[in-house]
Amino acid sequence: MYRARMKTEERFMVTLERNHDGHTRRVVITKGTVGWEVREERDSRVVRQITYRDWHRVERVMQAFELEQAAYSTNR
Repeated sequence: MYRARMKTEERFMVTLERNHDGHTRRVVITKGTVGWEVREERDSRVVRQITYRDWHRVERVMQAFELEQAAYSTNR
């Protein structure tokens, strides 16, 4: 399962999520005070957290997640 969610309120947020065999991989992107906060989780455990000042780097993170999802879907 793959889910993407976007909220456009005061605080911008994107959540990309993939569930497979009882495991969850999630990337959560929020607009912080100094840039874009990107948090990667695996099974609700934070494995990577970084702040980017450049939106294009955030787009690369989203694209990498989506490419990984596409590769996973074609290999099933």
